[in-house]
Amino acid sequence: MLPQKTGKAKLDHVNRILSELKADLDASKLSTSQRQQLLEQLKVYGRSVDNSDPIFTQDGGSADDEFLLSRILFLMTYDANLDYTKLVSENQLAENINAAITRHAKRYSRSARRWSLSQERSQPMELMALSETLKLLFNITHFNPDLAEHFSKSIPNIFKILVRRGIPKPPLTAPINYLINALLNLDLEDTKGQQRQYFGQNAVFPLFDQKCNAEHLINILDQAITSYPESELDNTIAPVLTLIRRIYEIAPSSVTRAMEKPILPTSEERDKPIGKSDTLSSRLLNLSTSALTPNLRGSISAMMFELSSKDASTFVQNVGYGFASGFLMSNNIPMPEDALKVDAAGPSSSDAASSASAQQQRSIPVNPITGQRLDREDNVEQEPMTQEEKEREAERLFVLFERLKATGVVDVKNPVTEAYQSGRIQELSDDSD
Repeated sequence: MLPQKTGKAKLDHVNRILSELKADLDASKLSTSQRQQLLEQLKVYGRSVDNSDPIFTQDGGSADDEFLLSRILFLMTYDANLDYTKLVSENQLAENINAAITRHAKRYSRSARRWSLSQERSQPMELMALSETLKLLFNITHFNPDLAEHFSKSIPNIFKILVRRGIPKPPLTAPINYLINALLNLDLEDTKGQQRQYFGQNAVFPLFDQKCNAEHLINILDQAITSYPESELDNTIAPVLTLIRRIYEIAPSSVTRAMEKPILPTSEERDKPIGKSDTLSSRLLNLSTSALTPNLRGSISAMMFELSSKDASTFVQNVGYGFASGFLMSNNIPMPEDALKVDAAGPSSSDAASSASAQQQRSIPVNPITGQRLDREDNVEQEPMTQEEKEREAERLFVLFERLKATGVVDVKNPVTEAYQSGRIQELSDDSD
């Protein structure tokens, strides 16, 4: 059992442990078991903030200090019964985390950017410290959502680092993945008005270029899909997809239009069936039906639905009945009565462009199932169906439409029944040729 000390003896012991761990960062002298024992001792002491101040107060020291303290605090978010509200209000935990992220962001200012990128290889601890701080921020806001507002000051700095670092290969290596995760739980909507108070704007949509952050995230998503095996995408790209959806929900119209353009199928893609082109929209739609991405399937379809103004008719028009039907049925969203009607080419949204060329493109009829322009479909010559084949096809269609009606999701008239009633299909006698 680990020794327990109180009062000044505890404070002295905490300082001594931190000193040993800091020294070990410079010269690895501790064994793995010794290092683990010291960390466990700090976790035990950290269960009470009394005489544990050095654990929770970063003294503005080196990247080594930041890495060590952030790692300790990160580990303590799991099994220590800490009062994080008290740590934020009395021990300046949020202020210290915000200050650490600000320090990292300064390395990405335009004047310091060339230096910072050239020094990364010789100072890997900077990136490691940043990653640990971001992991800590995510855990605090995940387990304590009510504290998220205290980290609003870090939103512009996190985006600054994310955008100015560019997109590495592979795209979601540290610290990119941790930057994205850290944003997930923050007050991006600025419901408390803190971003406007601190910065005079919502930092998610900076006035110098409101769409830059959203576009960068979409570029990360695009490159990530082609950089990782499909079997890994379910976990790998889920956070960036979630963040894109959150941003779209609160974005001004100029940004939503910019986000729709690369994600929704374009008119040019409709020269082929939707999903057959080498574009982000095609890759996303194919993942929405992939057996290897069970968690992403719903998220991708939901995003496409949201980018279609959450309107079923617009959704079908944008992605085709084939990709839309499963999502609509599984979410009990009524299928549009004209879903199988030959429609005009998309994309379409509440804020779709209204230029003459765009209107002309949208006037071209498309196949409602595949989304392909009718004038681009291959003409397949085939032998006329025999009467027996026609009957079998009519029976098959009759059964399919009866099953569709039985779901209650869509109320359609069975075309085979209508054909019989109108006399267009007649029952053949047994001796008919």
